[in-house]
Amino acid sequence: MPSEKMSLLLETRARSPHRIAELAKARTRRPALLGKGGRLFIVAADHPARGVLRIGQDPLAMANRFDLLERLCTALARPGVDGVLGTADILEDLLLLGALEGKVVIGSMNRGGVAGSAFELDDRFTGYDPPAVASMGFDGGKMLLRIDRSDPASVATMEACARAIDGLAERRLMAMVEPFMSRRVDGKVKNDLSPDATTHAVAIASGLGRTSAYTWLKVPVVDDMERVMATSTLPALLLGGEAGGDPDAAFERWRKALRLPTVRGLVVGRTLLYPPNDDVAGAVDTAAGLLPKEAS
Repeated sequence: MPSEKMSLLLETRARSPHRIAELAKARTRRPALLGKGGRLFIVAADHPARGVLRIGQDPLAMANRFDLLERLCTALARPGVDGVLGTADILEDLLLLGALEGKVVIGSMNRGGVAGSAFELDDRFTGYDPPAVASMGFDGGKMLLRIDRSDPASVATMEACARAIDGLAERRLMAMVEPFMSRRVDGKVKNDLSPDATTHAVAIASGLGRTSAYTWLKVPVVDDMERVMATSTLPALLLGGEAGGDPDAAFERWRKALRLPTVRGLVVGRTLLYPPNDDVAGAVDTAAGLLPKEAS
């Protein structure tokens, strides 16, 4: 059954939806994006809005919103966690639960590419836009940029991302771009995680928009990361993805990549929120311990 806080959340959503905007305006904001150590550790929770609910062999692991919120609140309360990335429904739930006080908050912007759909590579902006991010008092917006050289629709996503970068920069807000070179294999969209493909994705993403002053990259950890990350001077955050059956190996890959000069931190979701042993606090603490205390 929902806790007392969850019950209050449900009542507020049904009876007093205006409270969401009021709480956003009253929320205590962090004074700067980066902390004293110059690092950023963000927990990601925007997967459900694209229909991505699977964890391992369980196709609906992320479907229980009460369970997901409990895991997110646990993660956000751990030392070293700077903030959260999510869609409006999740961020507003966390706001109503009081979990966003003093945290960095990034709104997820394009969730139109529903996983497994015929239009998956049509990553339309169906979530936050720059004015909404600013009005909620959030710190930035995140966008997915998947480029399929054989799909003419990819250029529309590139253009939409460029306009979103411009809009966020005008408001001095972070534009977090997650780029991939992608293609369809047997009808399914696959991201090419080879070093060469990731290098091309980083190069393309870095050049979008009228200015790159507020652009950050969200990049996968791939082979030959030193060469890949030399492609751009933009600050970058490592994405987690799924750790598979060996989270320790994932942690070690993150540790090595975090030593690179442009890498400023982590944006990790499922790996930490649904660890194999179900110890969310332990997984988050392990990841937080990977972050160097001072910027390179």
